[in-house]
Amino acid sequence: RGVTMTTYSCECGMGVSGLTCFKCGSELNYELITKPDGSTVGVSICPTGCGKIKSPMCCGSDMVASHNHD
Repeated sequence: RGVTMTTYSCECGMGVSGLTCFKCGSELNYELITKPDGSTVGVSICPTGCGKIKSPMCCGSDMVASHNHD
């Protein structure tokens, strides 16, 4: 089908896939952004501009993002 879905995983085996925007229903896209202090953080951004959220955490660390194709 050619659909790309971002999945998030943790070393403990916990995982999350298919985060969607509550406002418009679009799949959120993972991006790594640079903060003013120069550090980076992973965020999940709505492609239609509704907003962004910090990507999921588990076991005290950011979950690792990967893209799977259906």
